[in-house]
Amino acid sequence: MNTELIQPGSIKAKHQGIATVLAFSLIPLSGFATDIYIPSLPTMAGDLQVSSIQVQLTLSLFLISYGVSQLFIGSVLDSFGRYKISLISLLIFAIASIIITQTNNMYVIYAMRIIHGLTVGAVVVAKRAYFVDLFSGDELKHYLSLFSIIWSTGPIIAPFIGGYLQSAFGWESNFYFLAGFAVLFGILELLFSGETLKHAIDFHIQKIIGIYGTMIRTTSFTLGIVMLGLAYCMVMVYNMTGPFIIEHHLNLSPVIAGYSSLVLGFAWMVGGFIGKATINKPFFKRMVYNILFQLVFVLVMIISVQFINTLYSLIFFAFIIHIGAGFTFNNYFTFCLSKFPKNAGIAGGLTGGFTYVIVSFLSYGVVNLFPPKDETNLSYSYFVMIVLSVIVMFFIFRLNKSGKEEATI
Repeated sequence: MNTELIQPGSIKAKHQGIATVLAFSLIPLSGFATDIYIPSLPTMAGDLQVSSIQVQLTLSLFLISYGVSQLFIGSVLDSFGRYKISLISLLIFAIASIIITQTNNMYVIYAMRIIHGLTVGAVVVAKRAYFVDLFSGDELKHYLSLFSIIWSTGPIIAPFIGGYLQSAFGWESNFYFLAGFAVLFGILELLFSGETLKHAIDFHIQKIIGIYGTMIRTTSFTLGIVMLGLAYCMVMVYNMTGPFIIEHHLNLSPVIAGYSSLVLGFAWMVGGFIGKATINKPFFKRMVYNILFQLVFVLVMIISVQFINTLYSLIFFAFIIHIGAGFTFNNYFTFCLSKFPKNAGIAGGLTGGFTYVIVSFLSYGVVNLFPPKDETNLSYSYFVMIVLSVIVMFFIFRLNKSGKEEATI
């Protein structure tokens, strides 16, 4: 199928600044879709009369479908354009959010969360590709390095809003908020944005599979994705366990859980800013220092929780570890997305897709291994993921030392 009929550059020159702001504003949508109802997880479990694991599965199903969506949506976006697919996805996302508010059936909620993941994947990959379509060189590198920082506004703002919505209106209000968010930005996109794809590729399955294969065989790219998954998994494990620890073990309110998530979202942003500030420093050395920093702090956390187990100790250690995770994510996200500029949609899709597939399975497995009981179990969860990161960094060290792909790391 030939897709050369797509007309690029349909954004009016006077609207490009607004369109760029809108693109940045939609990058945190995945964070909003997970984090806004984090403070409501214990209440949802009670209202729907299900276990904590069952309600946590709504997060895992979103992450799995979000990851899988990105694996294939990049090739669709590179062939048929970004704009219309993004608009339609926002509409479907809003409808699914409303359906969640109208049902008490967990299986319907599971289905809608899968739809959430598929549609958010399309929107986010389209908006990542927007920047590669329109910018290049240092300007593109600057924008890409902002992605994880902009994305972190979701984990910062969403649980803060969600905690208050939960206390005032109940857990359903979180999904009404998501529906309104999608509708509002859909309208703004319709008014100010447009198609940015300049060179559409023919939608030939064999050719696309070949591109995927080339990317996956690029060792530095693949290891970078694994590091992204491990970094974000640290955040997701806290999201799946923190509210239960705070509300059940420490007997505090959903608002406190929301504030705690806000603080840890800020930690991720701090890590992103440090990553951006040090972007011109030697890549490998930065990453080694960062992972050793995390390892030391998680060991101190494991020892200290035997004597101190309070909200303040929980947030302190999680804050430090999340700074390191944000630093890792910022560096490897910039690297992976800029690796294949001629196939930005596919590269962005593979990066995000495999990252979230790793996160969904690993976080759910770790939470089952160390249930959301107390700070001790959370420290063990962090330790597992940091040790895995050390192992991956060892392979990166071997790759760097051997000189293979040295120019790309």
